[in-house]
Amino acid sequence: MINQRSLFFNVDWILILIYLCLCVIGWFNIHAAVYDPLYPGIMDMNTNYGKQFIFIVSAIILGAVILLLDSKFFSTFSPVFYGITLLLLIAVLIVGRNVGGNQAWIPIGSFRLQPSEFAKFSTCLLLAHYISSTNLKMHEFKMIGICVLILLIPTSLIMLQPDTGSALTFTSLIFALYREGLSGYVLVIGTILIALFILALVINKFILIGIIICLSVLVIMLSRESRKYIQPIAVSVVVSIAFIFCVNFAYQNILQSHQRNRIDVILGKLDDPRGQGYNLNQSKIAIGSGGLWGKGYLQGTQTKYDFVPEQSTDFIFCTVGEEWGFAGSLVVIALYLTMLLRIVNIAERQRSSFSRIYGYGVASILFFHFFINIGMTIGLVPVIGIPLPFLSYGGSSLWSFTILLFILLKLDSNRMGVI
Repeated sequence: MINQRSLFFNVDWILILIYLCLCVIGWFNIHAAVYDPLYPGIMDMNTNYGKQFIFIVSAIILGAVILLLDSKFFSTFSPVFYGITLLLLIAVLIVGRNVGGNQAWIPIGSFRLQPSEFAKFSTCLLLAHYISSTNLKMHEFKMIGICVLILLIPTSLIMLQPDTGSALTFTSLIFALYREGLSGYVLVIGTILIALFILALVINKFILIGIIICLSVLVIMLSRESRKYIQPIAVSVVVSIAFIFCVNFAYQNILQSHQRNRIDVILGKLDDPRGQGYNLNQSKIAIGSGGLWGKGYLQGTQTKYDFVPEQSTDFIFCTVGEEWGFAGSLVVIALYLTMLLRIVNIAERQRSSFSRIYGYGVASILFFHFFINIGMTIGLVPVIGIPLPFLSYGGSSLWSFTILLFILLKLDSNRMGVI
């Protein structure tokens, strides 16, 4: 039996308070983003803000249920959760509804379920379960291969929808693997490949290859032990050249035209303020027009007159910037950073490796969403369409993030052996 009194005192209430604050802030900003004078009440069920209230209440109930479950339940049934989400990801490709070019939703009456959102917590659970239950070390090839496979299967199914934004989220879990012993060279190589990817899109591939070869020759000539480095440098050059050609092929043949255009806008290769650059341009105008203190609740002109598409979902931060200004945006960012730091602290104080790995998985996914979503609204990263946790409109995303967070809260409440 669960000791309810001990559970009450062991739950991290500060993290729950931050969660509730973000949910409420999101609810009020959704009200502002899609405000309808015919239905002014913030709890009117004919509107998205009324529905979001239901989503929030149901999410809180869901979180409470998770806290009442045995913490061993999540580790034991992690393969089952993972298998169910894979079946849902396959089902959405067959019976899913296409919205905005993505077949990512399963219609259930008037509600639409998005399986890719739930795949995030189930993948975190299985990854933590596998790593904590094996005797293999993170540097071993078999270990790395199975971890990559766990991440690759849902990523591949989500790419078939195609939902690039949600698929990219799983790459953030590399930070959880790094905490468990994955070589730092992997992160360095990943950073180099990202830089090379960007350069391959900005510079002509043959010019870029020429630069790489010249730099390699220069390094060999200046090195005192040039013979020692010739082979690894040569291999690196060959791999880089192959990667550049792969980037160009993928960019031209795998990415859809609107995705290429969004990247071109960010890189400055395309000036299209009325086309692909419209969302980003209007987003910057909305955030910039808020000034220091904002225009006031329900007073945002960019928000009120629907200049920014998807403003209650992917671009919800625009409403925060316009109506609450720099000060309000800073408060929201501070809440997220405090939440992330607290999650990392919670992960580090866990006694079980399963809980620690899962905690870092939660931090990685939330950070990815936070950084990419806000980054795309201010023009730092391409627009890839992912929600801002706990703020964006939507039942699937709110429930999945709630499950993700409250499982960690449950694991943390039992770290001292409270049963």
